[in-house]
Amino acid sequence: MKHITYLLSVFFLCNLSSQDLRLYEKETFIFQNDTLYYRILKPLNFEQNKKYPVHLFLHGSGERGNDNFSQLIHGGKLFLKKENRKKYNSWVIFPQCAKNDRWPSLSSDHWDKAFNNKISKPNKSLGLVIKFMDEFIDRKYVNKHKIYVSGLSMGGMGAYEILYRRPNMFAAATPICGNGITQFAKSYAKKTPIWIFHGSDDKVVSPKHSLNMAKAIIDSGGSPKMTLYENVEHDSWNNAFEEKYFLKWIHSKSKIHELK
Repeated sequence: MKHITYLLSVFFLCNLSSQDLRLYEKETFIFQNDTLYYRILKPLNFEQNKKYPVHLFLHGSGERGNDNFSQLIHGGKLFLKKENRKKYNSWVIFPQCAKNDRWPSLSSDHWDKAFNNKISKPNKSLGLVIKFMDEFIDRKYVNKHKIYVSGLSMGGMGAYEILYRRPNMFAAATPICGNGITQFAKSYAKKTPIWIFHGSDDKVVSPKHSLNMAKAIIDSGGSPKMTLYENVEHDSWNNAFEEKYFLKWIHSKSKIHELK
């Protein structure tokens, strides 16, 4: 009897978790012949006449596709916690990268061979995210001074890339176990506060990349915050999400200069 009760409890909790994620509404953004699938969480007790922050979240390579759900696997529950929804009430957007695409023009260890020809044009999925964000943050219920971006693994790389493609858009960025192009750090180093996270034992994306990015930002006049987790491998996002001040630090940042 106890075994049956335990199984029913596990089933209930799993089902409840799935239902909670359904609070993220399914949406699509269409530009010309291309479609971006995304999930969006409305601010708690949303009011049309109020302006709310926006938190963009870029997932890792394992969550690519077109099911418009997998991108919520890592990070989706963080924003659903009651205390977080109350304290850091905002729009939360999880776009989904197409299966055969990547957020960044950068692989985990090197520039794409054709990157030098892509500087003026991002990969299709990131390009759609940029077009969507350009439009979304112009809505009357968005606080343009409090736009944030987070990303893990491939999404951490995407976070660095969207920073240099829109250096005046974001008030804070939190790349997790990612990588970036050090030469472009100067475009956002002084403009966007950045908190970098990485596991010291990461074998998928070496922590040296985050260290290199932190150095590049410092060399360009920025002052990044960095957390390196001892004995943690690639899934350092779990540690980052447990940080007491993760969302508090992000929402403490505000941008007041003109958007580009």
